[in-house]
Amino acid sequence: MAREEFNAGQLAQFTGTCCWFRHALNRKVLFTEGVKYLAEQAAAHWLLDEIALLQLSDGHLATEGFQVWHLKVSTDMSADLTCEDGNSNVLYTKKIAYTDFPAEAITLWFTDNTILLPSEY
Repeated sequence: MAREEFNAGQLAQFTGTCCWFRHALNRKVLFTEGVKYLAEQAAAHWLLDEIALLQLSDGHLATEGFQVWHLKVSTDMSADLTCEDGNSNVLYTKKIAYTDFPAEAITLWFTDNTILLPSEY
């Protein structure tokens, strides 16, 4: 079955959530319906893994109660993944050599051990 093409505009339909999903590798981390849709439609489970696994391996990051994650894709298909504290203070950055993420950028929030779209807060 072919995956339908990702349309970032569809993410606006997710406001609030009534279902949470548990991350497979870091069982303390949950994610919302909108994030599940993003991961499936954009083949971006790797992005959820980055956020969830860093909560285990980076003690400084794990103590930050509110995190804003930005993925920005360049025209050469490389990307920058950045985490901020919500006050534009950068907590983490990673250069990704190649990604097939289908949008120019995406922002996710992480709070209360939950990854969510800003519209779902």
